[in-house]
Amino acid sequence: SEVLAAEAVTCLNRAMAALRDIWEEIGIPEEQRLERTDTVRKHIKSLLDMMVAEEESLKERLLKSIVLCRKELDTLCRELQLGPFEIEEETTMLQMEKNLRTRVEVLQKQKRDRRQELKALQEQDRALSDILCTPQFSLDTGSVPSLEDLNGYRQHVASLNTLKEQRREEFVSNKRQIILLMEELDHTPDTSFERDVVCEDEEAFCLSEDNIMALQNLLQQLEARRALNEAVCAELRARIAALWERLQIPEEERQSSA
Repeated sequence: SEVLAAEAVTCLNRAMAALRDIWEEIGIPEEQRLERTDTVRKHIKSLLDMMVAEEESLKERLLKSIVLCRKELDTLCRELQLGPFEIEEETTMLQMEKNLRTRVEVLQKQKRDRRQELKALQEQDRALSDILCTPQFSLDTGSVPSLEDLNGYRQHVASLNTLKEQRREEFVSNKRQIILLMEELDHTPDTSFERDVVCEDEEAFCLSEDNIMALQNLLQQLEARRALNEAVCAELRARIAALWERLQIPEEERQSSA
């Protein structure tokens, strides 16, 4: 910097000397030379003052940015439940401002990512809760969720997905048996629940605990009816066989009747 400053002074002296030579060749009087020299001085001073003012403005902007970044960093660290950001005080003003600004951008991204993940989890939770008729996950949505909160929410949604698959499999299996039993018993669904069960749109069936229990009860009722019908049929067959014996019906006629 000292070398550059010396070169600037040299350039200035060389320019002034060249101007004096030009003025002397032209024949400009000494008084006008002094006026022109003063004009040059004023131009140079104005230019330097302007440059100094610009650099002072840059310094002020840097200081202001550092203050704002520190303030925002404190807020972000509290919201994200992180420890305070350690600042290297021995670094230059430029480097400090850059480090703080970069850290703010990183934490802002973390904040956005957490909120976006929270929103996605809430949408999944809401859909699963509607299907399973279970309460939604309790979480303060007014603040930025912590990593522990998000991890707990992920586990909750995963458990609901597992429960949904288990109940879906149970529903599909029981539905298949119920339809076969209804066909076998020549039973037409006569309640809204029975119609919901045999409906082709399986995704529309609510997989609540009450519905699953009601589904099991319906299956048991149909199985009981089939068992009763089978017992009645067995009794009737036995009575028919006894009558065949008493009436001495030939075996050929028995087989054709059977």
